[in-house]
Amino acid sequence: MRRLVVFNNVSLDGYFVDANGDMSWAHKQDPEWSSFVSENASGTAVLVFGRVTYGLMASYWPTPLAMKNSPAVAEGMNNLQKVVFSRTLDKASWKNTKLVRGDLLEEVRKMKKESGPDMVILGSGSIVSQLAQAGLIDEYQVALSPILLGKGRTMFEGVKQNVNLKKTRVFDNGKVMLWYEPAA
Repeated sequence: MRRLVVFNNVSLDGYFVDANGDMSWAHKQDPEWSSFVSENASGTAVLVFGRVTYGLMASYWPTPLAMKNSPAVAEGMNNLQKVVFSRTLDKASWKNTKLVRGDLLEEVRKMKKESGPDMVILGSGSIVSQLAQAGLIDEYQVALSPILLGKGRTMFEGVKQNVNLKKTRVFDNGKVMLWYEPAA
């Protein structure tokens, strides 16, 4: 059975985007963090997005600027398989992307039963909260960023779930990577 993992940057006060929907605050780079992100991007997972995050990612990663700024990450983002859940998109034109219009929970349950690499949700707070409430997320990977935003959007709207800490890693740029799994 395939696993479904969430990977998101989160501010110290719990937001994955600020009050304006911006997450540029999450990209505080240093060599150690950049190496970690590049290693993750070279994996084999299927990337999972909601419509909004897909639009942001598809508008950046295939560009020459992305290739210049983060070549390893851009290559991974562009070459990995991707799934976007949307009822309003007409098509998904980013390389290796499948558009899924069906019921989110039903479709993810089917995808988890298929053979293949694990699936990783990036951003996409609306689908994270729905999938968490349905008990379909197997692991939360949270990059805690050393910033207070004051206002923003949580990816856990309406979610109440106990989780167990699996491991941690502290980075020189002040980020703390936290790996959690749902409590049994």
